[in-house]
Amino acid sequence: MSAIVAVVGRPNVGKSTFFNRLIQRREAIVDAVSGVTRDRHYGKTDWNGKEFSIIDTGGYVVGSDDVFEKEIDKQVELAIDEADAIVFMVDVETGVTGMDEDVAKLLRRVNKPVFLAINKVDNAMREDDAVEFYSLGLGEYYTLSSVNGSGTGELLDAIVKVLPETIEEESDLPRFAVVGRPNAGKSSFINALIGEDRYIVTDVAGTTRDSIDTKYNRFGFEFNLVDTAGIRRKAKVKEDLEFYSVMRSVRAIEHADVCLLLLDATRGFDGQVENIFWLAARNNKGIVILVNKWDLVEDKETNTIKQYTQKIKKVIEPFTDVPILFISVLTKQRIFKAIETAVEVYNNRNRKIITRKFNEVMLPLIENYPPPAYKGKYVKIKFCTQLPTPYPQFAFFCNLPQYVKEPYKRYLENKIRENFDFSGVPITVFMRKK
Repeated sequence: MSAIVAVVGRPNVGKSTFFNRLIQRREAIVDAVSGVTRDRHYGKTDWNGKEFSIIDTGGYVVGSDDVFEKEIDKQVELAIDEADAIVFMVDVETGVTGMDEDVAKLLRRVNKPVFLAINKVDNAMREDDAVEFYSLGLGEYYTLSSVNGSGTGELLDAIVKVLPETIEEESDLPRFAVVGRPNAGKSSFINALIGEDRYIVTDVAGTTRDSIDTKYNRFGFEFNLVDTAGIRRKAKVKEDLEFYSVMRSVRAIEHADVCLLLLDATRGFDGQVENIFWLAARNNKGIVILVNKWDLVEDKETNTIKQYTQKIKKVIEPFTDVPILFISVLTKQRIFKAIETAVEVYNNRNRKIITRKFNEVMLPLIENYPPPAYKGKYVKIKFCTQLPTPYPQFAFFCNLPQYVKEPYKRYLENKIRENFDFSGVPITVFMRKK
């Protein structure tokens, strides 16, 4: 594990801008509205050859009645516990505030290196204004500007001197994205899995506004879990902030290996869930459908699950070879089974079939049921193979590929699925000229 640096402070002092500058990606949402960052973001950066992880936290507000701000405070305290060093960011424009003093009071009790970073210092006059921050009782300070990067080098020089050595090099782990509509229980699902409240959970839809990675290592499984913001219909996306959240969720799906599509059993597999499903399928991602809040469904009978499953499969035709699990995050019912299934789907997505074996299975099936003649011409398929791509794609070589239509390609896909386990993974079939 690499060393961890946490960036803390009251809302809207420029923590996320600083975070984005260090990781050199726009990963944390930046907006003039305070309280935009509601969870902790993890990113990786390096300075002078030393690699470390950086955590961007929500703004710390003591004694607030706001449900989000209370949860944000918990997140900040968790981040401080995890960190090897802490950057306390303040804003020279507003000077020392009561909230800054509250955070300083919290940090003076922490037995870890604390670096006081005074942001928005972009001219000599503001350098003079920074002196008042000595009153926080945290000793020396560093002046910088997150927007243009001035002063960040001196701060990073000081930080890397106190960080412990990196213990091990992290490998490229599989990425499992938890996706779905707002308020389906995605953050609660991850919190239940990892056994701590890493993500803010409230009854308000849209609490998670970014996609965030968590390393997961239990029961012999090791991968990155990605919690995403809920994806709404475009017509429902009103504020700029939410638009960025939706875009980030879409990007999380694109970069995932397997998507755990979480839906609310009381709302059903509606049009928006269907859109997310096809977005993942079009991106050739592994998919596991998780029907959450199954404990809240009333009037359950013996065959309710069967009927519900058939209803979902009807909507997602022709790609029906997808695992569907009925879970309850609240009671932790089948949540670990969901992870086991996701690992199986990940393995299916990476499955490679030896060409000789593939031909032995497929060519007799094609001979028994050849492609239908088209304009009096017969298609002869002589050879087939799996392509060397990150997800399952197959090429069938024949004399007249242009005459092979979609229904026959679907027949070939069905036969591949019958003979080889590609459950939860989209398959692409290409016809090629021999």
